[in-house]
Amino acid sequence: MRSRLRWRTVCLLLLLAVAALAGKAWHDTMSDPVIHRTHVALADYPAGAPPVIIALLSDLHVAGPDMPPARLARIVAQVNALRPDLVLVAGDFVSNKRVATHIYSTEQSLAPLLALDAPLGVVTVPGNHDHWRGIAEVRAGLEAVGVTVLQNSAVKLGPLVIGGVDDDFTGHSDLAATLASMEQWRGEAARLILTHSPDVFPALPADIGLTLAGHTHCGQIAWPWGGSPATMSRFGQRYSCGRVDEGGRTVVTGGGLGTSVLPLRMFTRAEVWVVTVGGYSA
Repeated sequence: MRSRLRWRTVCLLLLLAVAALAGKAWHDTMSDPVIHRTHVALADYPAGAPPVIIALLSDLHVAGPDMPPARLARIVAQVNALRPDLVLVAGDFVSNKRVATHIYSTEQSLAPLLALDAPLGVVTVPGNHDHWRGIAEVRAGLEAVGVTVLQNSAVKLGPLVIGGVDDDFTGHSDLAATLASMEQWRGEAARLILTHSPDVFPALPADIGLTLAGHTHCGQIAWPWGGSPATMSRFGQRYSCGRVDEGGRTVVTGGGLGTSVLPLRMFTRAEVWVVTVGGYSA
C-alpha cells in the first residue's frame, strides 16, 4: 500500500513538473517582445546631426502556431509605439519548419510589415530561411510592402550609411562588395553593418563601429543560469546574444521574434532592440 502511494506521489510530482515546464515554455514563446535599449556613439557620426533611434528586429519566422500574421501585426503596432526613426530587420521573415501547424504564403507572412512607420524607412537583409523559401519571391514581397532589401549593397538614410550583408549561413555574404558599396558616402555619414548572422563581425574593418544582427535567437532554448546548448554561431556564445563591445566596436545580436525548428522558447523571449545612434559628446 505504501509503495503504491509513493508511486502515485512520484507520478503526480512528475506531471506537475511537466505542466510547469510547458507553461513556462508557452509563456516565453508567446509573451510580448522584451524591449532592450542601448546607445552607441560612432566616431564618424556627422557633427551636429541629431541621434537616430533604430528599432532592430529579426527572425520573424511567420508560421503557426506561435507566429501567425495576426501576432506579427500586434508586434508591428508595438514597434510603431516606440517611435523609431528607422527600422532595421536582420532577416528570416518566413518559415517552412516541419512541425509548424500552418505554413503561410510569402504574401501573408509579409503583409503586416506594410504598417511599419519610421521616417527614415524600413531596411532589411535576407536570412537563411528567406533563401530556402526563394529569395526572388521574398525580395519581391518585401519590396511590395515598402521594405528596402540589401544584398551585399548599401543605402544612405539621413546621417547613416547601412551596409547590408547577405546571409552568411547559406554562403551568400560578400563583405568586399558591401564595403565597396558603402565607400561612395565615406565622410558624409556614419557607417554601420546590418547582417543576418553576427559571425561576420570579426572580419569587419576596425572603423565600422556598429554591427546589428540576428539569427541566433539567443539560443531559443537556453539554460536557466544563462547560455544555451546551441547558438547557431561558429563563435559559440561570444556574439550569440545582446550587446558585445570588442576592440572599440559594438555588435548587437537580437533574440528575434519567432522560432526556428521547434515552435517554442524556453528561458529566452522575443526581443526588440532600440539602438540610439549618435556622435561622441563634446
